[in-house]
Amino acid sequence: MEYRKLHIWQESFQIAVDVHRLFVSCKDFGFKDQISRSSVSVPSNIAEGEERETRKESVRFLYYAKGSCGELVTQLLLAKEFGYIGQDEADELVVRANIVSRKIASLIKFRSGQVKESSGIYDVSEFGISEKYQD
Repeated sequence: MEYRKLHIWQESFQIAVDVHRLFVSCKDFGFKDQISRSSVSVPSNIAEGEERETRKESVRFLYYAKGSCGELVTQLLLAKEFGYIGQDEADELVVRANIVSRKIASLIKFRSGQVKESSGIYDVSEFGISEKYQD
């Protein structure tokens, strides 16, 4: 699958770009490095899992990406408390990261075969996948 077509990859990629831009002038280099690495980890793990081309590997790397979302949210909240970013910037990025995390969880369930519609057909358009999958 072409991972760049996945909405969760696109959304997480843009969050990483926005985090980088927001912290580019931060003088706390350790914190800047940590928050940059966690934000970059989300789309990177999605891409790596998709490139492995098996459901099992995809799911494993989606779990890594979801964990990185949690790490990123924590660091965004800390950045707000440390005064590195404003309330509005932090809130917006936290909401976006939480949405990506929920979408990753949904894709994990789908890929794991745990979510089945009554027809046995999965509509995965919310993930940026154009085709439908049938059991």
